[in-house]
Amino acid sequence: MLFLRFSIIYVFYIQMEAWAPFAEGCNGLFTDEVFIQVAKHGKTVAQVNLRWYYQCGIVAIPRSSQKARIVENLNIFDFRLDYEDMRAIEKLDLNRTQFPE
Repeated sequence: MLFLRFSIIYVFYIQMEAWAPFAEGCNGLFTDEVFIQVAKHGKTVAQVNLRWYYQCGIVAIPRSSQKARIVENLNIFDFRLDYEDMRAIEKLDLNRTQFPE
């Protein structure tokens, strides 16, 4: 359970960070049906992804040089993912790196 793992981290004052939270789009992140369905909030898949990290207490550090994408990445504080959305995204965890090794 991902939520349990994060609560343990808070006990020991460890701040998790997500460098490259979009995994460079690997494994079809931006076309994943779960993310597309959760994006029903009128947000983009990227915003849903970043909001999930935020609600889990993880500092996500997305990279972009395009002003429009930077603004989009910061626009995640006017909606909230419900429990079902959070669980649906959590189930996508493959428990391995998303980057080719």
